[in-house]
Amino acid sequence: MSGQFTIPKFKLPAFVASLGHKLPQWPHTLVLVAGLNAALKMKLLPDSELALLEDKLFRVRVIDTGGEANYTYTNGLFRPVFSPQREPDLAFAANLSAYLQLLSRQEDPDTLFFNRELEITGDTELGLIVKNMLDAVEWPKLSAKLPLLHP
Repeated sequence: MSGQFTIPKFKLPAFVASLGHKLPQWPHTLVLVAGLNAALKMKLLPDSELALLEDKLFRVRVIDTGGEANYTYTNGLFRPVFSPQREPDLAFAANLSAYLQLLSRQEDPDTLFFNRELEITGDTELGLIVKNMLDAVEWPKLSAKLPLLHP
């Protein structure tokens, strides 16, 4: 099979979110934090920007799955926050398809935001820092380090 797989825009049925919201949120929080820390270990995130994330609270919400992950960056590591005591400094909310399109670089955050498929709330300056960090990730380098991504 040649070419690149295109992720379609989709929205899961409402009952998925109603069920997902009732499930424990810690499993995907741990997966997200593990992925971010793996990116740190592989030197994929620019060191110069990481200090600006120190002690900031982040939330990623997947609207159509009912999932939510809260985390922080402290002392050189991303860490889960299971019971946030305040509103996040920066929060993202989108359907699963938008996140998949973003991660695959099929769409960029600006396009998703302006098409109202990605909601970003909180500290605007922090949002730009995170966006620039994501843009700086060298995805070919990432896929080279993950042999499962190669057919």
